[in-house]
Amino acid sequence: MHISEGVLAAPVLISGVVLTAGGVAVGLKKMENRKVPTVALLSSTFFVASLIQVPLGPASVHLTLNGLTGLLLGWMAFPAILVGLALQAVFFQFGGLTSLGVNSFNMAFPAVLAYYLSRPLLRSSSRPLIFAASAICGALAILLSGLLIGLSLVWTGKPFWEIAQLTVVAHLPVMVVEGMLTGLCVLFLQKVKPELLGRGSPGLR
Repeated sequence: MHISEGVLAAPVLISGVVLTAGGVAVGLKKMENRKVPTVALLSSTFFVASLIQVPLGPASVHLTLNGLTGLLLGWMAFPAILVGLALQAVFFQFGGLTSLGVNSFNMAFPAVLAYYLSRPLLRSSSRPLIFAASAICGALAILLSGLLIGLSLVWTGKPFWEIAQLTVVAHLPVMVVEGMLTGLCVLFLQKVKPELLGRGSPGLR
């Protein structure tokens, strides 16, 4: 889900930097010292999950687990994802430094939005409902990221319209996989580390 260097128009790149900077500022403000190890762990998970990718024109398709990152971190997903993408750009030339702002926003904002839509359902005492809510969070984050990537390409120019459509369609099977993985991870964390999902929630005690 990285957009390569030299693809996007300057206004799109600048907008991405501004929006990501705002998200990172909010995330850092909410980041307490005790949460730093969790943010680092999720940033590492995002980094590893995104390494195996399939090129798709000026973008790429791969797992990200940004839904899981958002579900566990909320706004702190912004700095976590930014760090993961920056390391990938520097060490593996995935995406690029000029497109870092846009790539970060395209993956972090859907993660935060999915967090607000799905997190309240984790208070349920029903494991099937918890799994369903988590799976929806993971799938929704991928769908929204694919749509944002498509919009980023469309706003750059008409030549990318077909690639934008293909990018969204190509992420549909990834949605299913990410949804299942996110649901299974949350059920596992419910047993071994329930405090990550919200201390005191009735369904997570």
